[in-house]
Amino acid sequence: MPARAAPPPSPTARAAALLAGPDAGDVLAVAFAGAGAEVTRWRVRQVAPQRGGATASYSVRVRWPDGTTSDELVGARAGRDVPDGVLQLSDGLDRVGIWRLADDPDLPGLRLATNPTAVADLLERLGVGAGPVAITVRAYRPRRRAVVEATGATGRLFVKVVRPHEAAALHDRHRLLADHGLPVPPSLGWSDDGLVVLGAIEGPTLRDALRAGAGAVPEGDAIVALLDRLPPELAHGTPRPSWLARVGGYAETVARVTPAVAGRVRAVAAALTAQAGHGPVVPTHGDLYETQLLVDGDRITGLLDLDGAGPGDRLDDLGGVLGHLAVLARVEPAVAATAEALAARYLASFERTVPAADLRYRTAAVIVALATGPHRVQQPRWEEATADLVGLAERWVADARSAGGSPRESDLTPISRAAPGPASG
Repeated sequence: MPARAAPPPSPTARAAALLAGPDAGDVLAVAFAGAGAEVTRWRVRQVAPQRGGATASYSVRVRWPDGTTSDELVGARAGRDVPDGVLQLSDGLDRVGIWRLADDPDLPGLRLATNPTAVADLLERLGVGAGPVAITVRAYRPRRRAVVEATGATGRLFVKVVRPHEAAALHDRHRLLADHGLPVPPSLGWSDDGLVVLGAIEGPTLRDALRAGAGAVPEGDAIVALLDRLPPELAHGTPRPSWLARVGGYAETVARVTPAVAGRVRAVAAALTAQAGHGPVVPTHGDLYETQLLVDGDRITGLLDLDGAGPGDRLDDLGGVLGHLAVLARVEPAVAATAEALAARYLASFERTVPAADLRYRTAAVIVALATGPHRVQQPRWEEATADLVGLAERWVADARSAGGSPRESDLTPISRAAPGPASG
């Protein structure tokens, strides 16, 4: 009997493979050749599969016609929804839109934020500048956000670049939390093109402290107390979708790019949707994990990244902390033992405030979301790393079932072969 032909890749998987594979080099070469320039080196920074396509960013070394060279950040979109206003390339089958950092079609503020003279002028107008500045791009998610550090005579400031309609609300969130005494970066002003200027808070993140082998770090009660201080006004408005509500979409992303674990990750998502509970709508950070917390010994001295702060489920914040620590223990062996021990202490602390089973289920949902990471950043042997994270989510689901009592036999079937025991030890 002849072997059954493999199904063709989905549009999402095809677009992700194009942007992450060797053909991306040809796309970049053609794009810069139009300006008479030559690409001498390039690497993928990240690839984000999305429904019907994928978005990517690259670090590119370019030699220009006058012989000078420069290092460029480049964004690209393949598949459906290629944005207007960018260079578009097509071979008749695939279509790719491509742009340099300053020309991001959804972040018009990047043109100013990547110009040192313009940034210095902006800081002068806000009353926080004093002469020239040097700028460094610290983060870039194509079409979503960027962070630029500006350093000058008055020290360090950060320019967060968001979509224009998001800037005023982000400024207001920083002001609201600062007015309630939370240790957040002060917002010094915002612009109509999507720039929010933030003051710097010095100090290591919790992840930095773990890497440094710090003897004392904040305990779980300190994180709960910090969340309890979030102002009640933050709970007004429409709640953002929880990690649990989004787990099906993340599972599909994993399934499309890593077919070997498709059945397993879909089973995890189905189990979470069927069995996990929700908490009340309360003020939340929205994306809490160890790099969002600045620490000094056992004290929390800073809370960063308020883009998602607003009404939500406390389980998301607590599960985010546990899920990221569990994944950190997998991807950084040097801190594995410390991260696992801290996650175990946090789990014991957090489950005194929320249902134990739901906390574990929510942590599993966060891990499914993070399982998209190895492919997104093109980690070496990313297929194996993805499968490992799916297994980690399975173990948290199994532990949640143990914490919540005996589920129906039909609920156990999809992932009953998962290894026993919680990820956090």
